[in-house]
Amino acid sequence: MADQYLSVKETSEILNCSEQYVRQLLRYGEISGERISSRWIVASESVQNYRIKGEDESLSVPDHGRRSFSKPDLKALSFFSGCMGLDLGLEKEGIQVLLACEIDTAARKTIEINRPDVALIGDIRDYSATEIREKAGLSSTDEIDVIVGGPPCQAFSSAGKRQGFNDERGNVFLTFIDLITELKPRFAVIENVRGLLSAPLKHRPHEMRGRNFPTLSQDEQRGGALLFITQRLREAGYSISFNLYNSANFGSPQQRERVILACSRDGKKLPYLTPTHSEKSLYDLPRWRTLREALEGLPKNGHHFVKFPEKRLKYYRLLKPGQYWRDLPKELHQEALGASYHAGGGKTGFYRRLAWDKPAPTLVTHPAMPATDLAHPEEDRPLSIEEYKRIQEFPDDWIITGTLLDQYRQVGNAVPCSLGRAIARMLLTHLKGEVPIIYSDFPYSRYHKTDDVSWSIDTFGYLEESSEKQLSLNLV
Repeated sequence: MADQYLSVKETSEILNCSEQYVRQLLRYGEISGERISSRWIVASESVQNYRIKGEDESLSVPDHGRRSFSKPDLKALSFFSGCMGLDLGLEKEGIQVLLACEIDTAARKTIEINRPDVALIGDIRDYSATEIREKAGLSSTDEIDVIVGGPPCQAFSSAGKRQGFNDERGNVFLTFIDLITELKPRFAVIENVRGLLSAPLKHRPHEMRGRNFPTLSQDEQRGGALLFITQRLREAGYSISFNLYNSANFGSPQQRERVILACSRDGKKLPYLTPTHSEKSLYDLPRWRTLREALEGLPKNGHHFVKFPEKRLKYYRLLKPGQYWRDLPKELHQEALGASYHAGGGKTGFYRRLAWDKPAPTLVTHPAMPATDLAHPEEDRPLSIEEYKRIQEFPDDWIITGTLLDQYRQVGNAVPCSLGRAIARMLLTHLKGEVPIIYSDFPYSRYHKTDDVSWSIDTFGYLEESSEKQLSLNLV
């Protein structure tokens, strides 16, 4: 079963549920799938794992308080922690995480086995600010230096329905903002997908737009979700700085783009992150780290990976490092892609072998889905979990728990450690009163007008800080 793909209908029959429920499982990441044009394909191994998993409560990790009595100089609380990629980056620069918040069973076990002294809590909505302080071993007067978190991004992802705050996960985002304003850390850092820059407060389906429908309301305009978030934080006294960052510019061997919001309680606007690398040695910075550098020294044996179906290996055997479906003989293009051949877009993820001398593309939660393949440059297989860990910069001895697909999901969703380190360095520079290094007009990502200043002007026609315009929040 491991090398097959299923339709939504076939999946519903295996799980004995409706096709609508299968699509819900796909949207929430409970099973792995890929949307190609208007249809879903499902990884059969993930369906099998979901069917037999049957959550064994005796093996789950209970919530618990911090198991260490020491209080470090710089204290952080982490929410939506996953397998702690961002947290490891903070730690490497001297900011210690006292508490992690995560609901995923496998990720909780990962946290527990690697950082058993860290307090661990589950659903953020089940805890008050006072209870969170208690779990972290902090008194009501102890200063919290940093709160970090990457709330679930599917509600804002352009790949989904973009329900925003009407989505259950979007509501968790608002709970996170409320906790920041109650706990009052010196700094707050929020990580999310690029889609947050354009997501509305309230989503109207595209088939209900146009000349036969009312014009979009203010809540339905692009950018409304981010505007609401920043206004709520500003009302609590925080300054706001944000940009879209390519992690390759900070030493990660991966081109992963994420929005980072940096907030400061002192009201002084925090600077953008300082790059350490550049694609073309701009400002004499070292060039981007490559896949070859990331995997250097990794043993060739003992890798764990999912498999490609034999019918797809036929095409992979014709491809060299850095090539993809367009590099196949032209007469094989339609045969290789099947119905997807007529789908729109560049389809760059189909039959994609990674290049040795470039950073990896963004890691996904399953490396063998046809539209987002992540194949080894030379071997006829997807990237292994050991290679995933190297690309996301986890130590080789960092244990990722759960099934193989659980592990791919955790590492694929993680924040690269280098990006976490860059965030920590920016905060420490501000705390010390040092002047940050600023590279004028640096291309932080492949997109334009993604920083807080140009985004406000481009999206609303005015600087957000100086505007008295407000958006209402209408939750369904």
